Amino acid sequence: MPQIPGGFELILILAVVLLLFGGKKIPQLAKGLGEGIRNFKKSVKDDDETEVAKDETTTEEPKKVEGSEEGATTEAPKDTTKQA
Repeated sequence: MPQIPGGFELILILAVVLLLFGGKKIPQLAKGLGEGIRNFKKSVKDDDETEVAKDETTTEEPKKVEGSEEGATTEAPKDTTKQA
């Protein structure tokens, strides 16, 4: 089972990150990460909304039922119940 880094390890990791990227670059990286997450959530939400709207606007063609007379066809009544 992996161990969770303690206080000293976290300070060491933060110091290495600060040395690698510098004090000015870290806020820019955090801002970019935040914007990326926000855009991802927005696109997922938009996709879900378009699927719901697409399902609601889809219409089914009436089903054809053959009658007892030769060559006669009539339209079956539409099913007005919604499926989950």
